[in-house]
Amino acid sequence: MRFIVVDGLDGSGKDTHAKFIMGRYEREGSVIIRSHPENDNKYGIRAKKALTGKGKKEHLKASVYYALDVIRSVRKYYGKADTFIVVRYLAGVAYLPLPVAKILYKFFETFLPTSEYMFFLDVEPEESLKRIEARAGKREMFENLEELKDVRRKALELVRGWHIIDANRPIGEIQEEIGDILDGLDKHKTF
Repeated sequence: MRFIVVDGLDGSGKDTHAKFIMGRYEREGSVIIRSHPENDNKYGIRAKKALTGKGKKEHLKASVYYALDVIRSVRKYYGKADTFIVVRYLAGVAYLPLPVAKILYKFFETFLPTSEYMFFLDVEPEESLKRIEARAGKREMFENLEELKDVRRKALELVRGWHIIDANRPIGEIQEEIGDILDGLDKHKTF
């Protein structure tokens, strides 16, 4: 099974590029894609609700429910398709204070699957905020410039060894780079 992770700040294009990856592999076999937090289970629903709240209590609830949603997806779907794509995964701990984030990242990295197919879509916080403001819907607690800068700094420290993609560019250029990386990885694997 091919296990692919697509992570990054809000507005970085995670879902857009995950769908591009899904389209690439659907011709070869079954593909499951999970974008956290999901609406199909109590953990994802509670995480989304907490993300639109305010205060430390909602911050903690969002983090806990998000982690439970990710763990649930891995337990339920890992190994059930030829390609499993997860949107928002280990880098989600970057929303916590850095010392805690490092510990939890190491813990989750030890007990949850990882692969060579892990992408972090790196977008400048100002561009991220511009994209967030252009979409409809209620803003989440972390969707402000100060938080985006802080989360990006912590996430880039955590995702060393991942494929870090400059997501400030046009979609076509980003997808071309992702495609080239996938071509290189797939050449050396047998599924």
